[in-house]
Amino acid sequence: MLTLVEEIVLLMIDDKGSFIPVRETAVDYSIAGATLMGLAFANRIDTDAEHLTVIDSSETGSALLDRALTLITSSEESKLPSAWIEVLATDEARSMREMALDSLIERGILERSGSTFMWVFERVRHPIVGDREERAVKRRIADVLLSDGIPEQRDAALICLADACGILPAIFSVQEIKKARPRIEQLRKLDLIGREMNGAIDEIERSIIIAMSHMPH
Repeated sequence: MLTLVEEIVLLMIDDKGSFIPVRETAVDYSIAGATLMGLAFANRIDTDAEHLTVIDSSETGSALLDRALTLITSSEESKLPSAWIEVLATDEARSMREMALDSLIERGILERSGSTFMWVFERVRHPIVGDREERAVKRRIADVLLSDGIPEQRDAALICLADACGILPAIFSVQEIKKARPRIEQLRKLDLIGREMNGAIDEIERSIIIAMSHMPH
């Protein structure tokens, strides 16, 4: 199964293998948020408005998530969820993005072309070898937005994360987003993953929105 970070990366790559036109800060915050959400889903962290706590420091099986978990576990000071969003988005997002891309390449989902020793985010292309996974992620999102049923936990979290970071408008048309807006707001209110976990995901999302609002356009 792909991690939330890998799914976010796939959402940001178009059919030609280029990254969709969103602000790089949005990319960094989406990766940071997906990482914390991934750790929350793996029952490794818990969070509220004032604390982010490691409840299980054992490895998750994902090198990307384990890197972030080690960073959080080794910290000598307690940080707000919003502070960890800033740390990951500022210091770790590029490395985690590379790790996600490398993982997708190893899985045979992406293929890197162009220079690999001079990383320029806008210029390096990653053609999609087999688009089954990429199309599956987009189809899952579309299916959730167009239905009124109870979605899978990860799908709801992925949609809320993509919306918070401004990725959805680059994937769907203005009309589609406008039509889906009530459904997106409904997803934010669903208690999909239990009261405690839902609170953690909500707090991560709020931290992203606050951080993004302070970034220059």
